[in-house]
Amino acid sequence: MKNIQMVDLQSQYLKIRTDVNAGIQDVIDTTSFIKGSKVTDFQHDLEKYLNVKHVIPVGNGTDALQIALMALGLKPGDEVITPTFTFIATAEVVALLGLTPVVVDVDFDTFNISLESLKKAITPKTKAIVPVHLFGQNANMEGILALAKEYNLYVVEDACQSIGSEYTFSDGKKVQSGCMGDIGCTSFFPSKNLGCFGDGGAIFTNDDALAAKMRAISNHGMVVRYYHDIVGVNSRLDSIQAAVLVVKLKHLNEYSAQRQTAAAYYGAAFAKNEKLIVPAQTQNSTHVFHQYTLKLVDVDRAELIKYLAEKGIPAMVYYPVPLHLQKAYQDDRYNAGAFPVAEKLSECVFSLPMHTELTDEQLEYITSNVLAFVNK
Repeated sequence: MKNIQMVDLQSQYLKIRTDVNAGIQDVIDTTSFIKGSKVTDFQHDLEKYLNVKHVIPVGNGTDALQIALMALGLKPGDEVITPTFTFIATAEVVALLGLTPVVVDVDFDTFNISLESLKKAITPKTKAIVPVHLFGQNANMEGILALAKEYNLYVVEDACQSIGSEYTFSDGKKVQSGCMGDIGCTSFFPSKNLGCFGDGGAIFTNDDALAAKMRAISNHGMVVRYYHDIVGVNSRLDSIQAAVLVVKLKHLNEYSAQRQTAAAYYGAAFAKNEKLIVPAQTQNSTHVFHQYTLKLVDVDRAELIKYLAEKGIPAMVYYPVPLHLQKAYQDDRYNAGAFPVAEKLSECVFSLPMHTELTDEQLEYITSNVLAFVNK
């Protein structure tokens, strides 16, 4: 059996090597390393895939979030609400811009932002909501958009883990993750469901004015060369990364299906075990399983991870400390106990290998060893 990895990028690459290498070689041959045709090709391909008017490729997912918030014209002291159970970048960009991050609790079943907690956190200073579609499943966007409309708030979707997932509204309308709010953001970090061979990201919107502003911000605030109308940053997807993404985007639905197949294997193996709570899936959202995250019940997580490591099985904890308990984001408004669901999740979540190259042999080995430990 091949060694088990959390993400097997090499095996995935080998299946598309000819096309990827040809794309990279074309960039080298044309020396169009910045803003080359591959970037434009990928932009148009992704716009078509997502059925969205504008895709702005940028340097990484964190830049995408920052540029999105910059485009909204928010002022220091304006509040931006985001879940406390997420990767740090979601709150990081809010703080970097001098805005006030307001964190809220999440839903125990889905890991996504709690609508009840969100509504309680809205104040006259609130200007935007940044829901995170964590681990590959969309948050309750119908409820979030309703609140945003009621209180006149912007919605910036953090779709860095959910590209390819689809949300179904109560009227039957289906929309791709990241394309429901005012702006959506994603990351192409190599381990993402759609990953490049370095850093990369993109912003999505159907708003022409916002798109124009974000394109300018990502290019030093420049529309006409050397004329800078607004304060901007330097953030762009380079042509080599775009060449990789042009190829991999063609396989994204296949990759999602392979992840879903692996998740179904895990789910069937663990479903009847009282010490393992398998990921919940809502009726409104497909799940593309960026991570496969279980909740442990009366199981020593550290000892389980140690046991699996001895068996050659990697495992991770996403995330061991919620945002409100991170040293960098300590705030008098929040302390231990402020968000009990997120704190409980941080103590019990446990993620197993999840990628497109998992074999039945590997999955059987992983599941049997997890069960052997929790049942002893």
